[in-house]
Amino acid sequence: MNFRHLDLNLLRVLAAVYRTGSVTAAGQQLALSQPATSNALARLREFFGDELFVRSPRGLHPTRTAQRIAPAVIAHLQALEATVLSAEAFDPAASQVHWRLSLSDLGEILFLPRLAQVLRQEAPNCQLSNVAVAADQVAAALEARDIDLAIGILAPGHRGIAGESLFRERFVGITAPDWTPAVGRPGRALTAKQLAGTALAVATPTATVHGGVEARLKQLKLAGRAVLHARHFGALPELVLRSDLLAIVPRMFAESLAPRYAVRIWELPDVGPAYEVRMLWHASASDDAAHAWLRSAVRRLFQRHDGS
Repeated sequence: MNFRHLDLNLLRVLAAVYRTGSVTAAGQQLALSQPATSNALARLREFFGDELFVRSPRGLHPTRTAQRIAPAVIAHLQALEATVLSAEAFDPAASQVHWRLSLSDLGEILFLPRLAQVLRQEAPNCQLSNVAVAADQVAAALEARDIDLAIGILAPGHRGIAGESLFRERFVGITAPDWTPAVGRPGRALTAKQLAGTALAVATPTATVHGGVEARLKQLKLAGRAVLHARHFGALPELVLRSDLLAIVPRMFAESLAPRYAVRIWELPDVGPAYEVRMLWHASASDDAAHAWLRSAVRRLFQRHDGS
């Protein structure tokens, strides 16, 4: 017996005859003629070397071999059918999906709470995990299906990776509320001269939302001005409130601090360099209903078209 020689379509006949106890009824269930169904049963008997079904007053009765095989075949066919049909539709209220995102510590602060709120309200049986991946490894992680979606300062850049812009963001400065620049009169925005004389704090995480903070400092001609490098953005509010430092952070993060920290937000010279925040996924997931729902939720929560 060699499984590779078995026509898997015959297993549907095995299951139908087992359920109905009749070649004719099995054929009707499968939209096959009676001769075609009989021929399929003959091939099954030849493959297994067993009669599989014997005649009885109540119809075809399964042999011990059929009794051992048929229930497992039926279970697997039902599971396969459920899998195939589940690809056609996604019911967030009933489905159980475990999504894996890639967000940095800042992404957890800015994106995860609102995503969790939507999931608990609309998809309560689904799960969400953050698997932070370094920006240069995102494409490989998506291809390997280690993650389903990444959000950050990312560009597709690889074959098979799809992407969509969520919003344009820029850096601002945050300080203690009574902080003032060492030179010149304070205004809503700092001048290049004022910023050049300021001691800076920056966060340099390695994962997807914020890589390349140093590159942004170079754009502002501030390379070397950072006197404190933190690993996490979450540490910066307390740092500026307890020192004379100015921290460079994304505007979205600065505005989220208002309920908890009395920081002052400063515009940077030339409004600061802007960048795109995108979500990336593997193209093989584009037509998956569950994945499309997740992307739609991210889009609904975070996509902006205001040019800010």
